[in-house]
Amino acid sequence: MTEIYTSIEKLADELARARKKSGPVVLANGCFDIIHAGHIRYLRDASTLGGIMVVAVNDDRSARELKGDGRPVFPQDERAEIIAALEGVDYVLIFGELSVDGILRKLRPEIHAKGTDYTPETVPERETAESIGCRTVITGDPKDHSSRDIIKEIAGRDRFGSQ
Repeated sequence: MTEIYTSIEKLADELARARKKSGPVVLANGCFDIIHAGHIRYLRDASTLGGIMVVAVNDDRSARELKGDGRPVFPQDERAEIIAALEGVDYVLIFGELSVDGILRKLRPEIHAKGTDYTPETVPERETAESIGCRTVITGDPKDHSSRDIIKEIAGRDRFGSQ
């Protein structure tokens, strides 16, 4: 069963042990507010890049700051539980920062996976990843999905599903 952590120190200790037998660590991250096919494809592709898959999930405060009022739709514990249930995810970390720079420095993954809404040049944590010898990889399908668009679509329907 995938473990959910709120302490980066405890996760770092666990990864130190797991790395010895399972190989390179891949770190992916996001708010994962309303899970959609784009999230699944991003995480599935990322999980194939190494031996251990860690997914950092923004806590409620940081998700609200990143996404705006009314977000997240689902609380952090539920979002983390959903991510932990996905095949290929080994560890989930709930975190409160706006970027994963600190997580990269502490966990030192070999690979930092980002979705296709980024390019290697626009990844906010690119310099931090490079400074620790971590390779940044863009994974998933083209950015044709977003939780924001799904929320707008649902809000535009009447109670019988028509627009």
